[in-house]
Amino acid sequence: MFETNPLEEILHDQLHIPGRLLTNYTKLGLNETELVLVLQLIYFFKEKNNFPTPAELADPLTISEKHCSDILMKLIQKDLLTIEPRENEKGQISEAYSVQPLLEKLYHEEKEQEQEENTTGTIFILFEQEFGRPISPFEIEMINSWLDEDEISPALIKAGLRESVLMGKLNFKYIDRILREWKKKGIHSVEQARNASRKFHSHQQVNQQPAQTVKRDTSIYYNWLEGED
Repeated sequence: MFETNPLEEILHDQLHIPGRLLTNYTKLGLNETELVLVLQLIYFFKEKNNFPTPAELADPLTISEKHCSDILMKLIQKDLLTIEPRENEKGQISEAYSVQPLLEKLYHEEKEQEQEENTTGTIFILFEQEFGRPISPFEIEMINSWLDEDEISPALIKAGLRESVLMGKLNFKYIDRILREWKKKGIHSVEQARNASRKFHSHQQVNQQPAQTVKRDTSIYYNWLEGED
């Protein structure tokens, strides 16, 4: 008789979790307790229990059975969780939880948003809205140059516009500097741009100094922030 390898047991005792659930759960309006309960549901699905009771879900957690029941109801009300009828091989009908609505919101809605952001039709309108005036032929040509010659996606151009608004430096020269710096740093997606922006703004907050202190080292900042006219 063969002995069970403990490492094999560990490898088989794995739970596959959508990475986007861990990174984007707050966008769905979930807090950490609600997230853990969703993970518990996924674990029970893996164990072939598609309709665990609130008591079963709450047992390994630090929340009460009632609190667990309240969260389940809240998830259903938010259209993140449904209860569906399931038929087994014997034709018997039972109820089962489904997190499909949650996954659809995580993946499909974000994909639709990315597709909308990547359309060129709205980019000129967005610039005019932010600048509060019709953009000039020269500015239209510059946007077309970003799109055609530099092959920058509409979504990333819009991200550059948002960054310039955030910095209070709304002009085409500054946006062009942002986009070229992103391209030089290998930033090609909106998510990469967001991460770069977060890092910059966190550095900016940490390195804010009183006027009388020694001038801060600006090497950690983006080049596009230097030399502004």
